[in-house]
Amino acid sequence: MELDSIESMPSSDLTDEDEIHHHHLQFPSVPKPQSNNNNINNGNSVSSAIQSISVHELLECPVCTNSMYPPIHQCHNGHTLCSTCKTRVHNRCPTCRQELGDIRCLALEKVAESLELPCKYMSLGCPEIFPYYSKLKHEALCNFRPYNCPYAGSECAVVGDIPFLVAHLRDDHKVDMHSGCTFNHRYVKSNPREVENATWMLTVFHCFGQYFCLHFEAFQLGMAPVYMAFLRFMGDETEARNYSYSLEVGGNGRKLIWEGTPRSIRDSHRKVRDSHDGLIIQRNMALFFSGGDRKELKLRVTGRIWKEQQNPEGGACIPNLCS
Repeated sequence: MELDSIESMPSSDLTDEDEIHHHHLQFPSVPKPQSNNNNINNGNSVSSAIQSISVHELLECPVCTNSMYPPIHQCHNGHTLCSTCKTRVHNRCPTCRQELGDIRCLALEKVAESLELPCKYMSLGCPEIFPYYSKLKHEALCNFRPYNCPYAGSECAVVGDIPFLVAHLRDDHKVDMHSGCTFNHRYVKSNPREVENATWMLTVFHCFGQYFCLHFEAFQLGMAPVYMAFLRFMGDETEARNYSYSLEVGGNGRKLIWEGTPRSIRDSHRKVRDSHDGLIIQRNMALFFSGGDRKELKLRVTGRIWKEQQNPEGGACIPNLCS
């Protein structure tokens, strides 16, 4: 749904002869015991790493290339694949085309139990190493995993870290960017009875060194159309709890006020909306706030964001308001 109007205020070279002579000199030399132990230890570390990589390759499903977890299946010739792909290949081995049957590769499952592997988000900063069977569970909740694009106007499949997503929202989705922790928006719609399940607006605010997404949209709640505004924090849930926000809408001497904690963008836009975690305005109330003959929607939504600070004396949280 499109708005009719949106207003926003506020290198030594060696010869062959030299090289051969050099190697001859190495044979009679006996390394010191300490150095020899270091070399042995280093050799064991390299060997262990190579073995781990090799076993990890064995645990890769040849069909989906994902890591295999019990039950790991094998055909009569010893070719393995994961349980998900066993159904996809119609019980035929993708390597030799023989019937798979119900043979478990218990040896490979046991080997997997002894493995410790780094998180797949290691390149994004995660330092953790996990037993093979715990790795998958961790990765589903890893704080270093990339975020989904928070834009709600379309099903955007882009993922990345917060700086990348901020640039993506600005450059690709043309989202309005604002600095400061207070906002004042006016939403105008010429025919408020044309309510569809569509997002009206997304605005990004930068304050306290963080980014926040303000959503305002119209959708059907049961049989009645409603308007809803809510805030999402561009970061994890634990960080989001450090902030609070308020939203206010009113007119004709009446007003509605909402206060809450912003939801993390780890929670999808639809999940937040369907949980009604935000300022919800029924259409009749929205038209009343708009004044006039109630044929045009004119809503002014104001709000602010603040950071909760722990009081070192009493332990209570006190708001830190940005200037």
